[in-house]
Amino acid sequence: MDTIDENIKYANTLSGDFYSSHNEFENSKENIFAKSWQLIGDNSHLSQANFKKPFVFLDEFISEPLFVVNNNNHSFKCYSNVCTHRGNILIDKACESKEITCKYHGRRFNCNGEFIFMPEFKEVKNFPLKQDNLSEIPLNRWRQFLFCSLNPKINFNSLIQDMEKRIGWMPIEKFQFDSGSSKDYFVNANWALYCDNYLEGFHIPFVHKELNKVINYEDYQTEVFTYSNLQLAESDSEQTCFDLPENSLDFGKNIAAYYFWIFPNMMFNFYPWGLSVNIVKPLKPNLTKVEFRTYVWDESKRESGAGSILDKVEKQDEEIVENVQKGVKSRYYKSGRFSPKMEMGVHHFHRLISNFIST
Repeated sequence: MDTIDENIKYANTLSGDFYSSHNEFENSKENIFAKSWQLIGDNSHLSQANFKKPFVFLDEFISEPLFVVNNNNHSFKCYSNVCTHRGNILIDKACESKEITCKYHGRRFNCNGEFIFMPEFKEVKNFPLKQDNLSEIPLNRWRQFLFCSLNPKINFNSLIQDMEKRIGWMPIEKFQFDSGSSKDYFVNANWALYCDNYLEGFHIPFVHKELNKVINYEDYQTEVFTYSNLQLAESDSEQTCFDLPENSLDFGKNIAAYYFWIFPNMMFNFYPWGLSVNIVKPLKPNLTKVEFRTYVWDESKRESGAGSILDKVEKQDEEIVENVQKGVKSRYYKSGRFSPKMEMGVHHFHRLISNFIST
């Protein structure tokens, strides 16, 4: 993969081949996603000690079976969900128990993933060993959200700290999950192309006419951090904006939305009514699943401002991204250039992809 010039004024975008190449898609599994932190949900269903919830790390892409457990006073841990005897899946649904018993041959583990018993193994020598315990998976918590990584290359605090500094004044841990307005979208485009589109407001006046009416495009800003970035959308109307406290870095501004992107595929969109989390999950080189998860802070503000037409904006994004997916496959398209003013986020993203895949 070609290196992306660190100077945006000279840099070319990723090659068009990247978005349809099976090899690049496979390379991203271990070189990007296995090394990344992934949001696995919130802790609202894990309030009781010894409660366990199984999940799959990027199902249909990496598909690693894991489970998260509240093993003592909200001390959350994550473990492999595969029995160390013969590989059976241990937990198939959320449950509460002090031990984990494999339904295949009865091997048992405690809630710390430690082997405690195995029938008919008295004659086995050099047993048990450390490898008979369940592998612990790195897990971190930010507010009510849990993140895990198979092989983290990034320190979690460095990933999340800039978002915390900017919007940490919000009572995020009190936001309530709304299943009714949470949904999944399937986009016929590469995962990175979907992120490209998210990472710039350049297209807003052309693609999102309604959204453009409630934000001030001329004051649209992008701020780049080490492994994340922020798009700051201001408005001319105070009625559709945050009531910012004096300790906010943006106090005095009419902020309509904070659009935070976390490498490589997570989007935290803060509106006066609450939070829309978007998780971009690769399925195929030209197929992506986008999970929208809604957390409400102030229900009375959901019908106005930048966060009031999310479904419409999403469908507009899907249409343009799917069209671009067709275009970048053209034999006449090689790569593009960046707008230094409006595409800082895309340039940052492309540099991270290039650096991770090349190392």
